[in-house]
Amino acid sequence: MAKIKKKIKTIKVDADKCNGCRSCEIICSSFHATPKYSLSNPARSRIQVIRHPIQDIWVPVFAGEYTPAECMGRDKYIINGKEYDECGFCRAVCPSRDLFKEPDSGLPLKCDMCEGEEKPLCVEWCLNDVLIFEEREEEVDEEEEQRLEDMEIGLEALADKYGLDKLKEALSRMTKD
Repeated sequence: MAKIKKKIKTIKVDADKCNGCRSCEIICSSFHATPKYSLSNPARSRIQVIRHPIQDIWVPVFAGEYTPAECMGRDKYIINGKEYDECGFCRAVCPSRDLFKEPDSGLPLKCDMCEGEEKPLCVEWCLNDVLIFEEREEEVDEEEEQRLEDMEIGLEALADKYGLDKLKEALSRMTKD
């Protein structure tokens, strides 16, 4: 199997520094608006700041991969004496919650590291250096590199929501001249 070099981009989160300003959510939703910067709707953001007001805990979480199934287990995390279930920190877009779904269509959102920009805008706009951009090179298998494109992920989500037959009917109607 052939190996290729791939740039791996990650954002490290130092949650101890987060004060919940949510500027990351605002810039993300503005950048991904159509046209760019035409509106700001944090529900469309690919980063969400999870908050526990009594303990004053703020944790930025990025949108990850779409999964058509819910988790089988619900692990618990204890942070400063407060118990959280794993859904609170999960990056997956799944059927059990509305987080990281486009509010109008229900299609899944995924962090794309502000593709086309030098580094993610949430990192640049973070006032307290909570978000730290890191880039490294790794050798990966070519097969591993072949992932579903954004369009395929959206189509898969629609097929899961409405059924493959209804999706095929809609596509058929759209392609008729």
